[in-house]
Amino acid sequence: MANGWLHLFYAQDMLRPLFAAILIGFTNGVLSVFIVLRRLSLMADAISHSLLPGLAIAILLFGLAPATLVAGAFLAALLVALGTQIIANSTRIKEDTALGLLFACAFSLGQALLKLAPAHVGISEYLFGNILGLSDGDLYLTYGITLLVLPLLVLFQRPLLLMLFEPSIASTQGVPVRALRYFLMVVLVLAMISSLRAVGIILALGTLIGPAATVYLFVDSFTVMFWVSGLLGAFASLLGLLVSDWTDLPAGACIVLVLGVLFLVSFLLSPRYGLLRRLRKGHLHAQSLARWGGEGESVKGDR
Repeated sequence: MANGWLHLFYAQDMLRPLFAAILIGFTNGVLSVFIVLRRLSLMADAISHSLLPGLAIAILLFGLAPATLVAGAFLAALLVALGTQIIANSTRIKEDTALGLLFACAFSLGQALLKLAPAHVGISEYLFGNILGLSDGDLYLTYGITLLVLPLLVLFQRPLLLMLFEPSIASTQGVPVRALRYFLMVVLVLAMISSLRAVGIILALGTLIGPAATVYLFVDSFTVMFWVSGLLGAFASLLGLLVSDWTDLPAGACIVLVLGVLFLVSFLLSPRYGLLRRLRKGHLHAQSLARWGGEGESVKGDR
């Protein structure tokens, strides 16, 4: 089986999927740290689904041209993300309420507009992804977003960390908390756009949560979590691509399933926060209580 996989690394038509899987996996893995720690999973899910009306409007106006589809998806998701922050910051409406309302309206608008589009518009690749069918333009877009997003996340790592855990202290120290929140939303939208053709609207969320959620069960250091999540995302994307080639299953689904399996293993076997450790600790605690209880009864009997 290993010999069969070797062709992925020298076959000309597999170079684009391999590079894209590594770049998207690493970038989304790093970004997943902020999503997990900031508890932005709902936001990420909403933004991923908010790409749909942008795709629908682009199809109605310009057809299936890739550049206009990407631009439409980007603008739609950006409007939802920034609109949520504007409503939450300028009214008494909480962020989750604004997000839920805008997300539902955007997704409903996308579904309604798709009914007006010509039959057989063929947007399944944008819904579920097709990393094996990436064009040179898709790969250049992924390169560009990666080269933009990663240095920015590294550069603003410290103020973002302070914003995540101590926003009030960050404000007193001159950290632009509100601007950083907008920045995080824009970066999240860019990551979604980068993942659009590779894993699709529906599956992109897995690559933006799975790496950090898995690493979070093993480490407490933010710096370690930052880089290991990126490496894990790249590894899972590459492994998912190999599994897809072996099983002939969709690559996007295989990537997310690999992340799911890795999370399940960490959930069960993490030496610090794993379920089995907790069960074993509880079992040993019960044994200790029983032993001490028996000794207590023995002492009473001796008396």
